[in-house]
Amino acid sequence: MSKETNDKTTNLKKPKEIKGVNVFVLLFCVLVVAAGLSYILPAGEYSRAIINGRDVVVPNTYKLVTSTPVGFFGIFSSIHQGLVDAGPIIFYVLIIGGMFEVMNETGTLHAMLSSLSKKLANKGLLFVAALMFIFSVGGSLIGMAEENLIYIPLVIPLALALGYDVITGTAIVLMGAGIGFTTAVMNPFTVGIAQSIAKLPMFSGIGVRLFLYVIMYVTAVTFVYRYAQKVKKDPSLGCFGDGKYLVETNAEAPEIKLERKHKFILFAFLCNFSILTFGVMKLGWGMEEMSALFIILAIVIALIARLSSNQLVDAFMKGAANILTGALVIGLARAIVVVLTNGKLIDTILFNASGVLHLLPASLSSAGMFVIQALIHVIVPSGSGQAALTMPIMVPLADLLHVTRQTAVLVFSLADGIGNTIFPTSGYFMAGLAIAGVPWQKWAKVMIKLVVLQYTIALVAVILANMFHYGPF
Repeated sequence: MSKETNDKTTNLKKPKEIKGVNVFVLLFCVLVVAAGLSYILPAGEYSRAIINGRDVVVPNTYKLVTSTPVGFFGIFSSIHQGLVDAGPIIFYVLIIGGMFEVMNETGTLHAMLSSLSKKLANKGLLFVAALMFIFSVGGSLIGMAEENLIYIPLVIPLALALGYDVITGTAIVLMGAGIGFTTAVMNPFTVGIAQSIAKLPMFSGIGVRLFLYVIMYVTAVTFVYRYAQKVKKDPSLGCFGDGKYLVETNAEAPEIKLERKHKFILFAFLCNFSILTFGVMKLGWGMEEMSALFIILAIVIALIARLSSNQLVDAFMKGAANILTGALVIGLARAIVVVLTNGKLIDTILFNASGVLHLLPASLSSAGMFVIQALIHVIVPSGSGQAALTMPIMVPLADLLHVTRQTAVLVFSLADGIGNTIFPTSGYFMAGLAIAGVPWQKWAKVMIKLVVLQYTIALVAVILANMFHYGPF
């Protein structure tokens, strides 16, 4: 990666500190509340049975049992247990983070986006559609989120040069990535983790997610482009942030050439996902095999880019370190599940939640689960952390409500992805707005219609998934 790119990356990481709410503080508060509830709520248990190799809750078997409240010391010991329980997922996440940084070190993504942006600079619709496609694919395949922030200052000046505004440029990046996270075709950080907890075949049900991806993509591109055209006709309708990008558009940004090594690296990346898809679909690969494949990809990328062994290891360690926060969030979220389990509250929550959702028509049970997930996302914006926290509860709840586990995973991914583009508790999202200089209120005023439309599409999708028994189970 060039020095210029590194300087940009360094400068752009500072706004990430503008979070408002610390996810660790939030999760620890939830952990303490969960321990407190073990003294208040009745302990209970369902009978469980092994069906087709899966541990399934048996309906109508809930009974009260002796309470086992979690004490002060138990709160803190649960954190270690949560980290241990989530170990396979945590190491999987760290390996992917390391691989991505090795790829990032070569400057491949920056060169590709820089070259593409310049070529599309005079083609409005193609500019919006192509770049949103790139960011959505990154979010959908490798869970690119914070990594996209360095491209906001690259896209905004080009959007302004076309007569659009700062919100348009920001939306291309944030809403594009949001599409990927919402549909999560093969996102290892959301669907990958959720399906592993649900004991589903890795990345199964991909056809429905691909179909939803097309719908969400077309919807978002249409909305963003129509908004951009309105701003072009009447600039008074637009938002131009703090004005810094208006100055930057007067100078042509140098194009970073897409070299032959970059093309080989992109080809290796595509080959990796082809092998990955075949492995999980035909060979039943899990996290161990996928982790091995990502390590191999990191080595192949280093060989193509002629990185030394020290550069490879340093980049890999840097990538793992960058994603360590998200990995620890998974462990802390799992600690909450540990407390609820030790306090024998999981089944009590299931019993009461199923009782409320059973009041809905059977066809709307999944919609009720979606509302619950969307509300939880407000306080747990981390996709992987939310999966670790909610799926151990949502999976047996789905069993009780006769909702397929695949539908429960779909409910989670849709609620998670859409929430990341509107809720101010999302650190990544707020960092993006800070970089662009766009106040949250102005962003929300423009994007709320699209977000509501996406929530509507998601509700219809989960209801239909439930009706047609979206599976394999």
